[in-house]
Amino acid sequence: MTEPAQSEGPERPADAKDARDRLLANVAALPGLPGVYRYFDAQGQVLYVGKARNLKKRVSSYFQKDQGGTRIGAMVARIVRLETTVVRTEAEALLLENNLIKTLNPKFNILFRDDKSYPYLKITGTHANDGQGGVPMQRFPRLAYYRGAVDRKHRYFGPYPGAWAVKETILLIQKAFRLRTCEDTVFANRSRPCLLYQIQRCSGPCVGLVAAGDYARDVHDAEAFLLGDTEQVLAGLQDRMLAHAEVLEFERAALVRNQISALSRVLHQQSVEASSLSAADRDVDILAVRVQGGRACVNLAMVRGSRHLGDRAYFPAHVDDATALNAEAADERADAAGSVSPEVQVLEAFIAQHYIGQAVPPQLLLSHAVDPGLLDAVGQAAGVKVRAQHQPREQRRIWLDMAIKGAEIALTRLLGEEGSQRERTRALVEALELDVPDLDTLRVECFDISHTAGEVTVASCVVYENHAMRNDQYRRFNIEGITGGDDYAAMRQVLTRRYAKLAQSLAEGRAENGTARHRLPDLVLVDGGRGQVTMAREVFEELGLDISMIVGVEKGEGRKVGLEELVFADDREKVYLGHDSAALMLVAQIRDEAHRFAITGMRARRASVRTGGSRLEDIGGVGPKKRARLLQRFGGVRGVTQASVDELAGVEGISRELAEEIYRALH
Repeated sequence: MTEPAQSEGPERPADAKDARDRLLANVAALPGLPGVYRYFDAQGQVLYVGKARNLKKRVSSYFQKDQGGTRIGAMVARIVRLETTVVRTEAEALLLENNLIKTLNPKFNILFRDDKSYPYLKITGTHANDGQGGVPMQRFPRLAYYRGAVDRKHRYFGPYPGAWAVKETILLIQKAFRLRTCEDTVFANRSRPCLLYQIQRCSGPCVGLVAAGDYARDVHDAEAFLLGDTEQVLAGLQDRMLAHAEVLEFERAALVRNQISALSRVLHQQSVEASSLSAADRDVDILAVRVQGGRACVNLAMVRGSRHLGDRAYFPAHVDDATALNAEAADERADAAGSVSPEVQVLEAFIAQHYIGQAVPPQLLLSHAVDPGLLDAVGQAAGVKVRAQHQPREQRRIWLDMAIKGAEIALTRLLGEEGSQRERTRALVEALELDVPDLDTLRVECFDISHTAGEVTVASCVVYENHAMRNDQYRRFNIEGITGGDDYAAMRQVLTRRYAKLAQSLAEGRAENGTARHRLPDLVLVDGGRGQVTMAREVFEELGLDISMIVGVEKGEGRKVGLEELVFADDREKVYLGHDSAALMLVAQIRDEAHRFAITGMRARRASVRTGGSRLEDIGGVGPKKRARLLQRFGGVRGVTQASVDELAGVEGISRELAEEIYRALH
């Protein structure tokens, strides 16, 4: 697809003028072909990734005039190296550009978080017989929530905008079609129907309370409903109800009547007229964008099977830099009136980054018109003909107006929250007299310890930076080799593990200050009073780090929220900020997040230890097939743990000796 990249070598001359001359020579040698270009600074960081119909013309435009005092000038001044890749078509350039943007995270590009983990609703396909003489599972497909890569073994419906939308749909399918949702191991070992059967959310296939043919018909109707064929489903149900009534099967007719009622209620609640849509229009994505105050929001609403499933808001990074740069650069699509608007730039960036490698519906409704070439490229990559409208009518107009209103509300809320968070950051810096020249760079790391009476101690480290919690930088530490319940020893271990290598790098003058994980925070919070602060101080003194950054959050009188006091490692007096202090609100927010992250990790680890967790996998001679048979027979690890040696030996492939080994390992 691509020709070899042209690039300046990694060597950078000591003389800045020579480096600039070499860069300009590279620019002059570029071909007039379509391709992708990357700009790098002196530290090797990627500044910008762009595509061009004509590489020579596009890249040269950055260097042909004085850009001083502008955002593009600030970027161009930092460029010391460029790389280019020549491609055959603009579509190839688009795909490569957005793959590089997602991979390299350049500072001057509009960047959306790569969130492709959308949930699906899954109806399972063929399963193996349980082997125990029970009801064959392949005759009774299961309805399930699913997140991950799809395959051909099962049927998938979606994607859905969030987990709540999938769970709501599953509840509807349970009410209307009574499909099973239980795990296969549970299904294979039932001797009587569960509570879902009692409340008429399942037809009880596990114990033979529904015929395979009737269940298959319910599965077919559920699939048709999910695909949007609601009229066909309702007509079929009405015919079945009348047929049962004619032969005096009134109980069965009543069950079908209840199905019709459940579906009718849902269809009445939906803001969709399915009859007005063609089959091709029943899967639609609606995209609305709003830009304000240097921030942008793209609201994505999904319609699947003619049902409006809800929406999700996305907030890209680097909007100000990227839109200003594109506005000041020579834009190949700009007309006499000027460059492409920021809204269009943001929307096009979202479409390119979101749908590359993702399923694309055949119809998009857009708040702004975008480049048709972009839609063609996305459609070619997905193997789908993509159509787009930005001035729809009737039902599509209603959908788009809803999405636009959602984008406006989400962006207003974000700006309000960010303003509040910025004020909290400012209040904290002022209250603690921190030496932070730029509020946006303030980095706070907070530590907490969690255990249950000394069992499975877990420590957490959460990060607050740029006025927000940065959960991609959170870390958990499994604490080992201490006396259970010794929080001081746990704090010593986690602080040593977090900062020892960093302290060594700083001492040797080789710290990677450009990477968040490899720079010291401005403030280290520990959840605890004088004892925990003293322990933290000892660790920092041993590592040669500044103890003034350590602050303990001590519970107030009666451990009441709002009465916390701040304890310092450098012997300053305690500080009480006041229950309505913005600084205390921020400290409490960070401290509570550290506590939440620690306790969820501790509970997960504790559950793993108590139920045997991975111990079954660690037993010699128990491979995947034998492990699957054990879990299927006993309904899970807990059931295997509770089984006797004789019961274990009764499982196919498990010898008496292996059964004894399994029993010993789990007890």
